[in-house]
Amino acid sequence: MLDRHAVRKLLDAGVNPRAVAAQFRVSRRTIERIAREAEIRSSADGVLQREGEAARRLVGRPHVTAAVRARVQALVVDDPECPPGEICRLLRAEGTPLGLSTVYRVLREVRATIPVALQVRFEGVAGEFAQFDIGEVSVRLAEGQRRTVHFAAYRLKYSRWMHVVIVPNERVEALIRSLLDSFARSGGVPLRVVFDNPKTVVVRHEEGRPVWNAVLAPVAIDYGFKIELCTPRQPQQKGAVENLVGYVKRAFFRARRFTDLATDLPQQLAEWLLEVNTTRPSRATKEIPAVRLAAEQARMKALAVAPEEYGLRIPVTVGPTAMVTHQGLRYAMPAAACGIPATLWLYPDRVKIVTAGSKHEAVHPRFPSHGTGSYLPGQRAAQLAAVAGARKRLYFMRERILELGPVGEGYLTELIHQRPHTWKGDVERLFALLEELGDTHFRLVLQRALFQRLIGAEYVVRLVARGAGSSSEAVS
Repeated sequence: MLDRHAVRKLLDAGVNPRAVAAQFRVSRRTIERIAREAEIRSSADGVLQREGEAARRLVGRPHVTAAVRARVQALVVDDPECPPGEICRLLRAEGTPLGLSTVYRVLREVRATIPVALQVRFEGVAGEFAQFDIGEVSVRLAEGQRRTVHFAAYRLKYSRWMHVVIVPNERVEALIRSLLDSFARSGGVPLRVVFDNPKTVVVRHEEGRPVWNAVLAPVAIDYGFKIELCTPRQPQQKGAVENLVGYVKRAFFRARRFTDLATDLPQQLAEWLLEVNTTRPSRATKEIPAVRLAAEQARMKALAVAPEEYGLRIPVTVGPTAMVTHQGLRYAMPAAACGIPATLWLYPDRVKIVTAGSKHEAVHPRFPSHGTGSYLPGQRAAQLAAVAGARKRLYFMRERILELGPVGEGYLTELIHQRPHTWKGDVERLFALLEELGDTHFRLVLQRALFQRLIGAEYVVRLVARGAGSSSEAVS
């Protein structure tokens, strides 16, 4: 009221509205609106006066009725995390056209009247609780560049011992591998691991019960820990987990600068973890985490399987081409396994595929040496024997050469265009040579033939006879 009164007096004295706005640090539109309002003669002029059912604003912001406030309070009580924009939209749909700024003001007043529920802190006993979450942060490099880094953070509740792992992404495999690595580094498995509610842990909730991620659930059974979730839509229960990620971001990633992500960041992370675990007392327990870790290790269970020897179980089906596809990579199976459900055991360095009933099994390197397809010795020939029809057999052999990557595609392109009528025989000889030499050796020979413009199966055979593409030559 005093400010409005002062503005009116300055305007009546002829002061420019722009100068008045600068003096009171408000916009010129605010000064012009005050000029249009009724003159303030007493403090009662600022109060809304009612005339029957009509409400007339004399001075100040628009009046918000008690019914609107009650409706906003009901919306907040029903959904405490409902954003102001959604509340504004709902009110407008119900016939109350309030502006967004007014909704913010009413929300502030309404939330101040809602009693806050009593919060209960809990401390775990030795070996009982561990907190785990995955986060993302943008880090600064020495050259001024910024890079996004994904990390997994693990902390034992009792001792406050912490472990942080840099992960390539936030998928379920990265989550499980980093969790098992944390178990191994801490010296055991606790009774419970507390997660938030990501899709990598719980797919959805049905009738109040979680539906676990099918890859994570067997891990909890095999290692003997219980998954515990923060209650959905209850942000006050997420403090322990989310504060862990926030602490790692503030205390490490945002407090340092790194020259690179490959060597300097992991080295600084190891030094920081050594400091927080073995040197600095925890603010919560007033003890060094490594000292209390001994009590945790005495109560935690030993790891049933070493993390590097544990295979994640992923349900798959052998495709019509006798291949199993996972994460963009293709693994060959016997031709008789086409269409049969199978289980893919995913290890850090290999995959094992076992069909239902254990009738067929194949163990491949996790990552093929070249390209996206992996074949075991003799698998191509066995699959070819199951192909009926000369045309299908021919194109089966062509596809296997094309799967060798740019070298196979380039050589086959030149072969077909230079020998449009006789390339079929060349493909058969090249396929037989592929089976005899193996992927790596045959690819080197084919690359040498393509480089020397020797297009034809007979030239490739001569190069093999002269020792081209051998391991000694590749090294030299």
